[in-house]
Amino acid sequence: MAIDIRRREFIFTLGGAAAAWPLAARAQQPGMPVVGFLRSGTLTDVPHYVTVFRQGLKEAGFVEGQNVAIEYRSDEGQPDRLPLLVADLLRRQVALIVCNTPSTLAAKAATTTVPIVFVTGADPVRDGFVASVNRPGGNVTGISFLTVELAAKRLGLLRELRPGAARIAVLVDPKWPLTERFASEVRAAASAIAQQIEVLYVGSDREIETAFTTLVQRGAGALLIGPGGFLLIQRERIAALAARHRIPAIYVLRDYVAAGGLMSYATNVTDTYRQAGIYAGRILKGEKPGDLPVMLSTKFELVINLKTAKALGLEIPDKLLAADEVIE
Repeated sequence: MAIDIRRREFIFTLGGAAAAWPLAARAQQPGMPVVGFLRSGTLTDVPHYVTVFRQGLKEAGFVEGQNVAIEYRSDEGQPDRLPLLVADLLRRQVALIVCNTPSTLAAKAATTTVPIVFVTGADPVRDGFVASVNRPGGNVTGISFLTVELAAKRLGLLRELRPGAARIAVLVDPKWPLTERFASEVRAAASAIAQQIEVLYVGSDREIETAFTTLVQRGAGALLIGPGGFLLIQRERIAALAARHRIPAIYVLRDYVAAGGLMSYATNVTDTYRQAGIYAGRILKGEKPGDLPVMLSTKFELVINLKTAKALGLEIPDKLLAADEVIE
């Protein structure tokens, strides 16, 4: 089956303990709990998320292959596959499922009993993941880093970098479940500062090229990249196109800047997966997800790639050079 082949390929790319996973799984003792690790997007693009998740599990007393097994799944950029992947994990009687935003929605629709630990950029109450932050109730809890609500901040940073930009383009992923709310937040933020924007929906390889052609034709002076699994998968290509067209861009994750993008403003998403590992361990020890408060990641980081800035011919203002991280 294609899913299993990709999963095995992914496991062997990680090295270390994960490379031995198939053997450990075959040697799994009866009663060893199984954790489902499910993402919309890919796993091969974010091995660091898996690494820190396992670190969090270890901090909670669980080591993959010794006293816990992990089943890895991803939709490979096809969100409509998520219900089938959730069903597969449930058939395997996993003890809990760790999810990102789209996979949380799929898992929550499929089970009210198997614990779900989310890592999400959504507002978990507003978007129906939990009843409240302090007392989630039900079978769901996790970590939120609130990326949708940062539209105004990201637009402000772009204006500091390019104060003369009459129009700012915004690329969004139509398959990401909260895209319309993100687009609404961006439009409201732009209206508040009288900034013209152009929202472009990008859900395929061809649409990426078309979007860049459109934003250049319409004179966009800067670019904001929205959340979404497809856009994250395409981050190197997007960063390269922004560089080719000499358009400064701000991104919703540090991963884009590491791939050559100009700058990002976001929380440390990598560490949220470590926290998810800790929560998963606590649930494996018997705590109920509904009793574990949703953790809100409130430390946001500005990351700037100076090499990209130089290639774009940009003079970074001193205020922005005081970023949390500067990539030389």
